[in-house]
Amino acid sequence: MRFSLLTILALSLALLVQPASAHGPTRQKVTVKTTVAASPDEVWAAIGNFQDMSWHPAVHSSTGENGNNIDATRVLTLGQEGGPTIAEVLYKYSAEKRSYSYRITDVKVETLPVTNYSSHLTVRPSGSGSEIEWRGAFYRGYPNNDPPPELNDEAAVAAVTGVYEAGMQALRERFGAGN
Repeated sequence: MRFSLLTILALSLALLVQPASAHGPTRQKVTVKTTVAASPDEVWAAIGNFQDMSWHPAVHSSTGENGNNIDATRVLTLGQEGGPTIAEVLYKYSAEKRSYSYRITDVKVETLPVTNYSSHLTVRPSGSGSEIEWRGAFYRGYPNNDPPPELNDEAAVAAVTGVYEAGMQALRERFGAGN
């Protein structure tokens, strides 16, 4: 079997060239829990309406359609009138389980540095009070490799954690810290 110099060079190059391995963003997760000194029904009455997020200190106003029905929508205006907005859609709701799940459909990464965000809010009995769990899963705001610091995994996790912690702090102040 005889190989030409050109064939040998072509085979050699093929062996040397390896496909580039790209490592894009990984799904990040945040879970924040707190206990309050109010019954689950009292807490759910305050936070269980998907259309009303007035309990969160970052939310200036909330508007939406279709109540707590699947595919209901809401738009949160943050900070003040005319502030940045976040559009969301409800995809799971159970008053009996005191739980709902939603996803962001539109947000600027300058407002919240995440993409493909989904979240779950649940209230459960805990001793004589309630445990509130808020968890989310998302990707960082920059989908490619080498993100800028303000759009990397750490920035996304810090931002979502900050949102959840601020909400939980407001609920502890409203209902009193649980044991």
